Amino acid sequence: MSKKLVAYFSASGVTAGVAKTLAEAAGADLYEIRPETPYTDADLNWMDQNSRSSVEMKDPDSRPAIAGDIPDVRDYDVIFLGFPIWWYTAPTIIKTFLESGDFAGKTIFLFATSGSSGLGHIAKDLQPVCPGAVIRDGKLLNGRQTRDGLAKWVESLGV
Repeated sequence: MSKKLVAYFSASGVTAGVAKTLAEAAGADLYEIRPETPYTDADLNWMDQNSRSSVEMKDPDSRPAIAGDIPDVRDYDVIFLGFPIWWYTAPTIIKTFLESGDFAGKTIFLFATSGSSGLGHIAKDLQPVCPGAVIRDGKLLNGRQTRDGLAKWVESLGV
């Protein structure tokens, strides 16, 4: 049996709820990717071109700092990586996380929450920042997710 980690970023708490249930269902450790400077409601105003999130998402080199210690990913075989979808892709803090360790040889399953879009090409977008890892599209996990439902999904992945 492989050792698993559920790592997630949640701006409003929606992705956090899903991540906690997934970690229970998968028998995985849980890690929250927290920005060093927390996002305010104004920062998350996607209608404001000058809001922090808008500025970060327009800059391909943006790498918001992560608060606290980052787990040593060498301890894990499988990583479930979750986030809300921003501007049809992963928030830039996800790239900060992926560049923080050596993910070579790891299998990463993406999961996301979104009010309007799916995973699209996110796996392809993230692959360059963690060479040697296998990034797989996972699942859009909107709405109330049950432990049993997520356990079936994890089982279907063969991990």
